[in-house]
Amino acid sequence: MKKSWISMLLVIFASITVLSACSSTQGNDTKSSGGSKENTGPVTMTFFAPQGKAPMEDNEFTKFIEDKFDVELKWDLAPTDALQDRRQLLLASGDYPEVFLHGKFTTSDLQTYGKQGVFLPLNDLIANHGPNLTKIMEEKPYFKEAITAPDGNIYALPIFNECYHCTYAQKYWINTEWLEKLGLSMPTTTDELHTVLKAFKEKDPNGNGKADEIPLTGAPNKYVWNGNIDAYLMNSFIYNDNDKYLIVKDGKVEFAANQEGWRKGLEYMHKLYAEGLVDPASFTQNDQAIGQLGNREGDEVVGSTTTALLSYLVNTYDKKITRHQHWDIVPPLKGPDGVQTTGVTQSVGEFEFAITNKASEAQQIAAMQIVDYMFSEEGALYAEYGPTEGKGWKKADADEKNIEGEPAKYSYYNLPERDPNIVVNESWSQIGAHDLSNTFRNLFAEGQDPLAAEGYGTRLAQATNVYKPFAPKEVYPANVFIRPEDTETAAQLTTAVKDYVQTNMAQFIIGSKSIDKDWDAYVKGFEGLGLSRYLEIYQHAIEKNQ
Repeated sequence: MKKSWISMLLVIFASITVLSACSSTQGNDTKSSGGSKENTGPVTMTFFAPQGKAPMEDNEFTKFIEDKFDVELKWDLAPTDALQDRRQLLLASGDYPEVFLHGKFTTSDLQTYGKQGVFLPLNDLIANHGPNLTKIMEEKPYFKEAITAPDGNIYALPIFNECYHCTYAQKYWINTEWLEKLGLSMPTTTDELHTVLKAFKEKDPNGNGKADEIPLTGAPNKYVWNGNIDAYLMNSFIYNDNDKYLIVKDGKVEFAANQEGWRKGLEYMHKLYAEGLVDPASFTQNDQAIGQLGNREGDEVVGSTTTALLSYLVNTYDKKITRHQHWDIVPPLKGPDGVQTTGVTQSVGEFEFAITNKASEAQQIAAMQIVDYMFSEEGALYAEYGPTEGKGWKKADADEKNIEGEPAKYSYYNLPERDPNIVVNESWSQIGAHDLSNTFRNLFAEGQDPLAAEGYGTRLAQATNVYKPFAPKEVYPANVFIRPEDTETAAQLTTAVKDYVQTNMAQFIIGSKSIDKDWDAYVKGFEGLGLSRYLEIYQHAIEKNQ
């Protein structure tokens, strides 16, 4: 009797083993971009992401990913404005998901959670299951450098956003109709700009007999699209990154906002302000206010503005509106000492995708295969515009060209009109790490007439081409890995220094502080803020691999 039961158990066990082996050879061997994996049913895991207007589980790209990689995605979603608070709460409680699809992490976060073992190193997963990421890192070494922590590990991935016109975002646009009416040329120096702005104020270029012209306006730079007036103008006196105020010369980090060039730049901007050539609202208004000024009906009142996107001032998308056509880009101006440079915004932003120690091996592999697919051409296309041709994208027509005038592969023009009452839910768009490099962007068609609504991208590219030659040879990297022991100090110092610079800059420009009387005290104030320590920390950060 005992031997009989043992024989039956062995037969049952053998049958289960055979069925399991058969099952493991089927499934998604051909569905993943990173190689085959055992399949005993869909791999289930939770992704953390921002809450959109429609359910992520019903999203077309979500369903496409689930089918392609034989996974079942569950979602932990947070409102965009509460995303980081929710993320921190999850990490602090220990109740975090297997994958952060879109986490908005800083380099300090990566080192903290990497050291704790919460974020898993992705190096081996990329090597074994990430051919597209491997290719991009080989082709663009700076991308690999920017995402690698000092310990050699990659703990998270960002959106690789090589937005060409964003790279040189501190742009300046001018009303050429006013220039022509007053017989003026495009300004090339700071002195010439002063002459132009003075004429805009005093010579009634809009011809209505009223002194209602605003020679120069701007907005505080919450985003690169808005334009701080000082961000553009200071670059005619000394390099202004409009962020940490750091200059790099032969690998040595210096501070810009206490140097003589900075003082001269403030003197120049105060002169413009004191003569009524700068809109006082430039230090407080938002982009909506700029748009109301630029698009107001009747007489045009704005003569020039600092912004990356002209569309923030005047409507460039409505084919019936032509006001934008008499606006043109102003190149970087040459200052009195020959300085002529432009700010640089770099491509690697906040880190989004991270795999946590809650993930099993199967979940780790599946998550890496998904994100790696989003760095392929097809995956990036579907992630950004949806998997169905004819909705958010189509194959380009034979005569359509890209931003560089070469034949395009895809197009988002001349698509069927959308029902404005239906929420579009077919892509992840800007959610999750994926490829938005220039290589990918240049696959798309752009109108070739820069003054047409569909040629706005070409117009921005042409404007950017004007700025590119004036970029410094060295700029401080956007994302650096501060030593873990320095992260708290760096955060405190960075906030304090930036607030001090910006507050005093506004005061010097509007005249509530005197440059002649208060400059020395301003410079001395940096000692109390710990400027030497600030520079030491950021110097060490760019030497992580030395």
